[in-house]
Amino acid sequence: MQRSGGIVGNSSQPWVLRRVRLTWLSFMLFFILVFFPLIAHYYLTTIDEAGGPDKRIFGPRPGGELCEAKHVQDLCRIRESVSEELLQLEAKRQELNGEIARLNLRIEACKRSIDSAKQDLLQLKNVISQTEHSYKELMAQNQPKLSLPVRLLPDKDDPGYPPPKSAQSCRLHTCFDYARCPLTSGFPVYVYDTGSYPWGEKLDPLVKQAFASSVKSSVYVTDNPNIACLYIVLVGEIQESPSSPPASPLDLEKQFKALPYWRLDGHNHLLVHLSRKSLTQNFLYNVSTGRAAVAQSTFFERQYREGFDMVVSPLVHALSEPNFLEVPPQVPVKRKYLFTFQGEKVESLRSSLLEAPPQSFEEEMEGDPPADYDDRIIGTLKAVQDSHLDQVLVEFTCKNQPKPSLATEWALCGEREDRLEVLKVSTFALVISPGDGQLVASAGCSMRLFEALEVGAIPVVLGDHSKLPYHHLIRWSEAVIMVPKPRITELHFLLRSISDNDLLAMRRQGRFLWETYFSTSESIFSTILASVRTSIQIPAAPIREEPAQEIPHKAGKLAGTDANMADNGDLDLGPVEVEPPYASPRFLRNFTYTAADVYRTWNRAPGPFHLFPHTPLDPVLPSEAKFLGSGTGFRPIGGGSGGSGKEFQAALGGNVPREQFTVVMLTYEREEVLMNSLERLNGLPYLNKVVVVWNSPKPPSDDLLWPDIGLPIVVVRTEKNSLNNRFIPWDAVETEAILSIDDDAHLRHDEIMFGFRVWREARDRIVGFPGRFHAWDVNHQSWLYNSNYSCELSMVLTGAAFFHKYYAYLYSYVMPQAIRDMVDEYINCEDIAMNFLVSHITRKPPIKVTSRWTFRCPGCPQALSHDDSHFHERHKCINFFVKVYGYMPLLYTQFRVDSVLFKTRLPHDKTKCFKFI
Repeated sequence: MQRSGGIVGNSSQPWVLRRVRLTWLSFMLFFILVFFPLIAHYYLTTIDEAGGPDKRIFGPRPGGELCEAKHVQDLCRIRESVSEELLQLEAKRQELNGEIARLNLRIEACKRSIDSAKQDLLQLKNVISQTEHSYKELMAQNQPKLSLPVRLLPDKDDPGYPPPKSAQSCRLHTCFDYARCPLTSGFPVYVYDTGSYPWGEKLDPLVKQAFASSVKSSVYVTDNPNIACLYIVLVGEIQESPSSPPASPLDLEKQFKALPYWRLDGHNHLLVHLSRKSLTQNFLYNVSTGRAAVAQSTFFERQYREGFDMVVSPLVHALSEPNFLEVPPQVPVKRKYLFTFQGEKVESLRSSLLEAPPQSFEEEMEGDPPADYDDRIIGTLKAVQDSHLDQVLVEFTCKNQPKPSLATEWALCGEREDRLEVLKVSTFALVISPGDGQLVASAGCSMRLFEALEVGAIPVVLGDHSKLPYHHLIRWSEAVIMVPKPRITELHFLLRSISDNDLLAMRRQGRFLWETYFSTSESIFSTILASVRTSIQIPAAPIREEPAQEIPHKAGKLAGTDANMADNGDLDLGPVEVEPPYASPRFLRNFTYTAADVYRTWNRAPGPFHLFPHTPLDPVLPSEAKFLGSGTGFRPIGGGSGGSGKEFQAALGGNVPREQFTVVMLTYEREEVLMNSLERLNGLPYLNKVVVVWNSPKPPSDDLLWPDIGLPIVVVRTEKNSLNNRFIPWDAVETEAILSIDDDAHLRHDEIMFGFRVWREARDRIVGFPGRFHAWDVNHQSWLYNSNYSCELSMVLTGAAFFHKYYAYLYSYVMPQAIRDMVDEYINCEDIAMNFLVSHITRKPPIKVTSRWTFRCPGCPQALSHDDSHFHERHKCINFFVKVYGYMPLLYTQFRVDSVLFKTRLPHDKTKCFKFI
């Protein structure tokens, strides 16, 4: 028991000790954790207070002294930066809120202003509409418009009129049905198919083929016979064949009446016989053609109906085109022989050669008048040849077999090439009319006339009874010398007395007649139609205009002010906003021209139009409003405004009160240069529109912004890269005046306006700025192109020049194709070609304005004119053009127009015109 108790007592003592130790340890930990921090804090606080505020270590520091600590300096800087930015953003936000409020007020004001402007615009539109209506009423009172004639169509049961009593009684007013040809019908022509009538198979194949080709190219031919005004039947030339003899007159009459649209009497029919040989079958002789007209080269007096039938030229070039380069030049005027004649006449040749030439013409006239003057002609011409006063060539006996000819007609000798070689060295070519006075026209004489005109020999027709081709319309006296046979003894004196100027004028007119009316089958067919159309006074079909295929482009770049054109000062160049774009008047003389134009005018080609002096087969161009005039081709319209006159700077000038012009600008892959040039046209007065001829195959850039100059800019796509595109008569050009300008030319507004005013006083001339001239190179015997500064000039380059749109038609459709081909070959000389054309037509030099001689574009890319071969090509062009025209048409001038009063500031109270003594 004691052992166990002792064990228990000893074991409880360590547990009590362990418990006391744990209590003491807990108390010590509590004291350390609670009282020690308080004591330490108190001690540290006492240290800071004892050391003073400057020596505090742990206490709070005043102001920003805490930032002096290195570990918080960066954070303080960031805080200050963020605070400053927040203050700025707040200020900006408040400023933007104020601006938004102000803009809202302005928007409201603008809306009210727009509403007010819309009302004003509506009122202005009403005023403009009323003004236009009043203007149209005034124009209608002064120029009443005729209503279109009723278009009459033939009746299916048209019985026709009874045939004329005799073949000689037919005239237009008795045998032609005008009801089928209204003035506005367009002159539709129906051509019978050569295979639809019996003798069509006998026609010469070359004649048929040439005739068919001409029919296809005519603008008047229609396939609808029900609306036709004229019906054409090709009746010859018929091939000679012994197996098929010609039909009798009765058979021909039956075949004519069997034509589907003959209508018993054949009114409004034209029977055309085209001859290719000197001996032409006149198988229509003694054939009653009823009211159908006849057009052929051979007529007897009892067969020919004056004013109804037509003497036509022979068809020499049936299929082949004449080579204009082989035609001899028109200068020198005098050639080797004064006159030549080669021919043979069997009936009177033998007796004439055996008889001696008479002493004088007066001795023969003492007796009975000779029955045939051909014998007297032979003797007189042989006497002139034997006198050796002038070198002449007359042969009355052919070295080879003469060509077949009609009785009493002089037969042609030799081949055509041999005859042309003789005529090329002949000043005059004699054409002796047939001895039989009943033969008023013959194919042999027409062939001689054709060959003489072709090579520039002036025809001298002996015999006043002969009818030359289209004699009722062509003034043959300006190209041919007509001498009655009784004056054969005075012929030599007459030919020697003609001056060189008259010879050159006659040769030039003869060249025009040959090229325009006789040279090709198309020209012959067109001349036949033009002759009928002119006789019945139907206006010609308007010349076609090239449709402008526009290239879409973005407009929106506001055009600014260029320094080169901002130097006009306060000069009043003309109205800008009060002159909206308007086209030049058209078709003002369609009807009066055909009836009243009997003076010397421009002669245009017989198809769409003719051009050169001087024949009345002249239709009118669509843009030819003020173009036709006495002598020059232009007639003045209207007069001055009257009153005391206007100051020069305030008046447009000229006799046309209102007019505008179109800028035509050719460009090729120079977009930046083009945009700058277009921008310089901003605000140009009297500008109608700008036509940009895009000569590059690549279209403009999609992101290219075109300047907004306040007027239309039409970008025209071309088929190929050609400088001839500059002068194409685009339908987008609606004004008569064209300003042709390069895309790198710098012209001030005052220069353009001055040039426009000068052109309005000389509408038939080229008026421009860069002048050039041509010169003769004695060493090389050729013409040279010269661009040196000189007082004399003969060309004004179309890189900056005004001209009439009329010349665009002529350049593109009338001027020989060889010239346009030369321009395409060299990519050069189109401006020289235009100067040649205008000088050739008007016989006047161009007009140069201002002191500008050339133009420089420092920032432009390389131009064609910078090439070394540029001038060599232009030398070649001039000499080639001279060959085509046959002479040098350019004329020298020292006349130049400078601006004297254009910029002169005249006092406003001085309204009278100044007089300079």
